[in-house]
Amino acid sequence: MNLSGFTITNHVYIPERVKPDTLFEKKYNDIRWLEKRMYSDEEVLHLPDISTQHPHFREWLIRKGSCRKLIHYLQQKQSTLKILEAGCGNGWLSFQLSHSVTSEVIGSDINFTELQQAARVYRNIPGLEFIYGDIRSGVLDHMKFDIILFAASVQYFPSLREIINIALQLLNPGGELHIMDSPFYKKNESAAAKKRTESYYRQMGFPEMARQYFHHTFEELDLFSNSILYKPHPFAGIIFRNSNPFTWVCIKKDDN
Repeated sequence: MNLSGFTITNHVYIPERVKPDTLFEKKYNDIRWLEKRMYSDEEVLHLPDISTQHPHFREWLIRKGSCRKLIHYLQQKQSTLKILEAGCGNGWLSFQLSHSVTSEVIGSDINFTELQQAARVYRNIPGLEFIYGDIRSGVLDHMKFDIILFAASVQYFPSLREIINIALQLLNPGGELHIMDSPFYKKNESAAAKKRTESYYRQMGFPEMARQYFHHTFEELDLFSNSILYKPHPFAGIIFRNSNPFTWVCIKKDDN
């Protein structure tokens, strides 16, 4: 990967003349601490496996299943892949991909705290790097990827159309964009979902954070030629407690 034009701080690549947004990050991390979604280095090292006593154990069972399916899917390509995980957080999935798929992987995020943890925990892993930045800023415009992954992250981008179009520009011809472990709503359901989110953050004491969470719809996806690689059964959550409730979407870039 071409990482010229970056400086390195605590093993995280940062674009020159860019400083992390510490104000937003502090609020975001404060609420993640309250939600028990900030993990020790030891816990991150073993993710997606985690103690059965952890409050998010069942959620991690779902993430483990989707990770396993993604790895199997990518292994079938039987080629070296350049992969970007946009919104990688503490880097556990980027590591799993670099460890299990013949690939070069970049994990990017705007949470400098978690990126530093990722770079610390997964230090000196061949073919794995972490970059601070938002792909909408142009920080990765000089790079091209075969796979771009949004795993439990696309809901933090306000415009689905914008982020998909930007991601498609970063793909090689024939490359693929994958969206996993994120909720999509029917158009007539999104308003109610937004109200639930506002109520949740208000109860947590961070009402302003509701403005950072977005409720994308299946109708928005229909603007792009996409294929559904996994679709949950409407009653699966009732019948199978640990079933994945999230749709797995793949959007391919034209070969020309």
